[in-house]
Amino acid sequence: MFGGDPDYAARRRKLVDRLAKRVDDEATLAALRAVPRHEFVPESRRDRAYEDHPLPIGDDQTISAPHMVAIMTDLLDLGPGDEVLEVGTGCGYHAAVTAEVVGAEHVYSVEYGAALAERARETLADLGYGDVSVRHGDGREGWPEHAPYDAAYFTCAVPSVPDAVVEQVRDGGLILAPVGTERQRLELLRKTADGVEREDHGGVRFVTLRGDD
Repeated sequence: MFGGDPDYAARRRKLVDRLAKRVDDEATLAALRAVPRHEFVPESRRDRAYEDHPLPIGDDQTISAPHMVAIMTDLLDLGPGDEVLEVGTGCGYHAAVTAEVVGAEHVYSVEYGAALAERARETLADLGYGDVSVRHGDGREGWPEHAPYDAAYFTCAVPSVPDAVVEQVRDGGLILAPVGTERQRLELLRKTADGVEREDHGGVRFVTLRGDD
């Protein structure tokens, strides 16, 4: 543990400076500089908030490593006003980063765990991201009421991208997801009028998507 009050802002700057060697998109880096990751992790873990790895957040879920959030944000190539669906709110950190890029009112997030959804909603509101919409539900169903989306992403691994989510993304839009069970690959899908085009962005390891069977 660090003694006294840790300088979270300085640690965050150092972390993002390191991430800039892997991701050079300034909008992504600015978002990571702006969002206080330590506010999204349990108080007992805050001394480790700016280490570049996942951390437990309760309910057998984790907050993703900062470099993975950076990579995913960069791959989606988001811009102000883009409508974005997130599957797997978790603690709300990734949603806040996305909100910094597109605007909080354009982020719609679905979380299977009721307690996590409520906690994320409260944290986001406390930090000025109250316009992010968070729904407790089965992420495999997406959130059709706000479709079509310009992009969708999963913060949890899926055996395959659910058809419902693909349908809710406009033609030309992007879907990013860790795909697989024991072995996962980060896949970027571009929806076209004829189906989807896929790009493989390497091996990853995420918690698996939960849902009602």
